[in-house]
Amino acid sequence: MNETLKRAISGAIYIILLLASILYSTESFFILFGAFLVIAIYEFCNLVQIPKLFPIIFGTTLYTTVTLVSHYNEITTDSINEIFNTNIEILINIKQLNIVLLVITLVVSIKSILFLFYDSIQKISTSSKYLYLLGYIILPFIFITKISFGINDYNPKIIIGLFILIWTNDTFAYIVGKSIGKTKLFEKISPKKTVEGFFGGIIFAVLAGYLISKYYIKANPEFSDRSILIWTSIAVIVGIAGTIGDLIESKFKRIAGVKDSGTIMPGHGGVLDRLDSVIFVAPIIFLFYQILNYVS
Repeated sequence: MNETLKRAISGAIYIILLLASILYSTESFFILFGAFLVIAIYEFCNLVQIPKLFPIIFGTTLYTTVTLVSHYNEITTDSINEIFNTNIEILINIKQLNIVLLVITLVVSIKSILFLFYDSIQKISTSSKYLYLLGYIILPFIFITKISFGINDYNPKIIIGLFILIWTNDTFAYIVGKSIGKTKLFEKISPKKTVEGFFGGIIFAVLAGYLISKYYIKANPEFSDRSILIWTSIAVIVGIAGTIGDLIESKFKRIAGVKDSGTIMPGHGGVLDRLDSVIFVAPIIFLFYQILNYVS
């Protein structure tokens, strides 16, 4: 099987699996991204050369716990009381929990950006490795699931729309860069990325954001203009933050001396290679939604 066919088949399987899990139910969505998280932790531990068992156990436990208390609090409480014959009540302020997790994630995101631009850094301290694991890998997966709820209930159109924007940005950044790109964006980290491709990706992502709002989200007429503004703004965030996320993962791979984070997807690399943009974008989009909710 040639490389192009292999890449096409594995890419198609990935997209079908992703869309099916998002559309089938909330639970299938949580389970798939929980599985992606485990693989991403494994791949990241390989990149930075730390033991895998504890990070996988910790990451899975944190993801599961936050998911249960955030979205299944009553069922979780009843199950615990039934199993252990107790009468406890789980009282957690979800908004405060979200703020704490978001602050941690954004602080690590800033640290990741500094790590990217300080090109002389070729070694990562052990404490920084675990900090990146928490704020760059584990918590962003939690925010991927949280943004799918928007302001209220689970809405698969939100997360599908986000992935469409990321895929559009990546595709057209590549096409525009390949066609007219001359000015290197960050040659030391990613030699193929160009400034022209970067702006081309954002422009087409903004167009996709407009189309998503108009024909996929289909907001009520009185909310239509605001919906368009929201989705075109998200497109700009995706174009900028998604590219930064891609570059940060490239920096980790460069230090590790590898081309891909893993081999689970033939022709595409690992889960981190496919989700490096969305894990960096998700906390920022979550913050964006919270600001919208606050000012509306």
